[in-house]
Formats: sequence, structure tokens, C-alpha cells
Amino acid sequence: METSINESSANNRKILFYAGCFAVVTNAFSFSIRAGILPQLGRELTLSGEQLGYINSMWFLGFPISMVVGGLIYNNVGGKLIMQFAFLAHTIGIIMTIYSGSYVGLLISTLLIGFGNGCTEAACNPLIADAYEGNMMSKMMNRLHMWFPGGIVIGALLSKFMTDGGLSWETQIWIIMIPTLIYGYLFFGKSWPKAKTQEESSLADNLKAMVTPLFIFMLVCMVLTAITEFGPQQWVGLILAKSGAEPMLILALVTGLMAVARYFGGDIVKKFDQTGVFLGSSVLATIGIFLFSTQTGGMAYVAAIFYALGVAYFWPNMLGFIAEKIPSSGAIGLSIIGAVGMFSSSIFQPIIGNWIDSDKAAAVAKGLTGDELDLVSGQATLQTMTLFPILLIALFIILLLWVKKNNRAAGSR
Repeated sequence: METSINESSANNRKILFYAGCFAVVTNAFSFSIRAGILPQLGRELTLSGEQLGYINSMWFLGFPISMVVGGLIYNNVGGKLIMQFAFLAHTIGIIMTIYSGSYVGLLISTLLIGFGNGCTEAACNPLIADAYEGNMMSKMMNRLHMWFPGGIVIGALLSKFMTDGGLSWETQIWIIMIPTLIYGYLFFGKSWPKAKTQEESSLADNLKAMVTPLFIFMLVCMVLTAITEFGPQQWVGLILAKSGAEPMLILALVTGLMAVARYFGGDIVKKFDQTGVFLGSSVLATIGIFLFSTQTGGMAYVAAIFYALGVAYFWPNMLGFIAEKIPSSGAIGLSIIGAVGMFSSSIFQPIIGNWIDSDKAAAVAKGLTGDELDLVSGQATLQTMTLFPILLIALFIILLLWVKKNNRAAGSR
């Protein structure tokens, strides 16, 4: 009888994990497919570049807001209700995108999709933290988040083939409904794991754990890891367009390698520990961005390999570190760390854009024009971006030494 109960619990946990993966795919599709249809949206609805930019910003705005709110109410309402809201927000957002036919309608629909994406993170991260222990938790957190870059690759290719095939942007948006319906079906009727620690029943204890030096230190690291990951990826197409490399192939190579790397993330963390992985990732990311800023042609693909292997382990293992080393921060701790990462990425985008404008003005002052102007100014901006992973190298050396010191102190007791 006990064996039967254990098997049922393990099966329930497995289905919840698969449902979470499809929910993350939904997030990724909403990112890549919506990006792919922007030119069609602009032409058919007569939208300016600024208007398209505001529509995109709603995706980034809804994400952190719902992550924080979801984390705050997780202890009281549970992950199941948060995912039900995510399903509702995704469904209404997708349908509204297709049928609104207006600028304001697209703003609202994109915000709703952003809410759905943030709720997915707010519910699924603590789900993994509560359902698995130790290295298995790190392994499954990496495998859950491998589906964001993996989904971006799939979504981008689908969008490209459908656009080349003359299919409408409305048809492409319907594709996002496929993983949405799948995760809704898989989550339906399933029981969620209970929180591991007693502290997670008290929001006051969660907040107390979040004002510790370690948590605040990790917030600073999360800002830098997020912008190291999302900064170059957002601008690499514009910057590398004149370098002799194909920007979309670079993006596909980066996200594809990230997905593969995250699949093996549990084994890497087991061998090097999270702090060792953070430090090694920072070094690889620094090399990758530096190569992007100095190389052209075929070497840009080599840079993409270093960069992808560098940023692949940041996001899931930052979450895993909080869940393992600061468990009393609970679901809100995981939501805050993720929201800070996403919000900082949004804040830094116009800053990076300003760097590009300034570097372009400096290149013009030197007499550069045409393709050479775009390449030189873009690479100058990438060189500035190497500051982010360089700072991370210093911070993660401090973290590595701190963790080793604590481990030695714990072992001597």
C-alpha cells in the first residue's frame, strides 16, 4: 500500500514537472513568436517603431509585477491557483492579440501575456524547490529552465518558416495556444507538494530572511547576471548585422547551446558546486562578449559558443542557490530574485541603446560611415558590456570564499 502511494506521488510530481516545462515553452513562444511578427504587425496596423517598442515593453512590465504578487500570495493561495490565473491570462492575452486589431488592444493583451509568464515563474520555481532535494533540485531547476532558450529556438524557427510561407501573424499567435492548452491540461486536478520548511508558512519569516547580507548580495549578482544574459542577446542582431555573421544563426546557436547546457546542469553543479559554476560562467561570458566586440565573420560563431556556455547556468542556478542556501525566504524569495533580474533587464535596455548612440556619434566624429560605422560603434558598445561579467567574476570569487568558509565552520562543529 505504501509503495503504491509513493508511486502515485512520484507520478504526480513528474506530471507537474512536465506541465511546468510546457508553461515555460509558452513563455518562450510569446517572446520569440511575438518578436518575429513585429514587422507584419507594424505594416498591417500602421504602427510606428515607438509604438511597437511600447507593446514589447508590456511583456517585460507584466512579468516582474506578477512574479512579485505571485510570490507574496503563494503561501496563502498555493501554486495551483496562481497557475490557473496564468492559464487564464495567457489564453485571454493570446485571443485578444489576434482579435483586438488596435494599438491599445495590443498593449493590454501583451501585458496580460506578461502577467501569465510571471505567474508561471512564481508558481513553478517553488514547485521544483519543494518537490526535489539537494542536487536533484538543481538538476530539475536547470531542466525546467532549459525550455526557455529551447522554446525560443523552436518559436523563432516556426515564426521564420511561417512568415516565409506567407502565413499571417494571427496564425503564428495561435501557435502559442498549443503549449498553453497542454500545460493547462497537465496541471488540471493535480496536487501540489507542500512547502519544505515551517518558515514558509509565515510571510514575516520570509521577509526576515530576505534582509540578510547574503540575500542582498545575491540580488546584486542577479542584476548583473540577468543583464549579462539578456543585454547582448537583445542587441546582438543589430550589432553583428555588418560583421559578416548571420545574426539569426548567432541567436539560434546561443539559445540552442543554452538549452543543451541546462539539460546537463545538474551534473555540472554536482561536480563544481553552484559557486564554482557561477565563477566559471562569468569567465566564459566575459570571453564570449569580448570576442563579440573584437571579431568578425566565422569567429563570431566561436564567440557565440563561449557566450552561450557562460550565460546558460546563471538564471536557474541563481534560483537554485536561493532555494538551497536561503530556504526560509520561501516562494517570495524566489519570485523577488527572478523579478529583480527581469526588471533590471528592462531598465538597462534603453541605457544600452544610449551607449550605442554615443558610440555611433564618436565613430562619426572619426569620419567612419556606412557598414564600418555600424560595426565599429556596435563593437564598442559590446566592449562596455564586458564590465558586467567582469564585475561578476569579482563578486563570485567573494561568494566562493564565503561558502567555503561557512562549510569549514559547519564541518568543525
